[in-house]
Amino acid sequence: TERSLEASIEAAVAGNHVGDIGAAVMRTVEGGGYGIIRELVGHGVGRELHEEPQVPNIGRAGHGPLLREGMVLAIEPMLSAGTARIKTLDDGWTVITADRSLSAHFEHTVGITRDGPRILTAAGTAAEAVAPAPEGA
Repeated sequence: TERSLEASIEAAVAGNHVGDIGAAVMRTVEGGGYGIIRELVGHGVGRELHEEPQVPNIGRAGHGPLLREGMVLAIEPMLSAGTARIKTLDDGWTVITADRSLSAHFEHTVGITRDGPRILTAAGTAAEAVAPAPEGA
């Protein structure tokens, strides 16, 4: 799952499409026997935490909304060691795979910049990621 996150972030460049992100997840996982969770997706981030566009974990390169400089996306590949089907438990919150297989979810919030994708959740704060520290700091 972590490798699929890295590959999907590399695909998150201005001029690509949302489908390129999902296609990167699929390429990374292909042949490994893992299920790609399709019902839960990444999303745009802005004034609201969950905004358009949806960022599925599957896709076709060159399809879907165009990625533009200034966009912020939550990229969140989710894989299972079994089925890709999920179900929500009676508490209305807990989600498990239908076959109760192990699953993993990795996520980063990524800014689309002219210099490529910028991981905003890897720095100490988002402000540090957007505005680098001055020389010698």
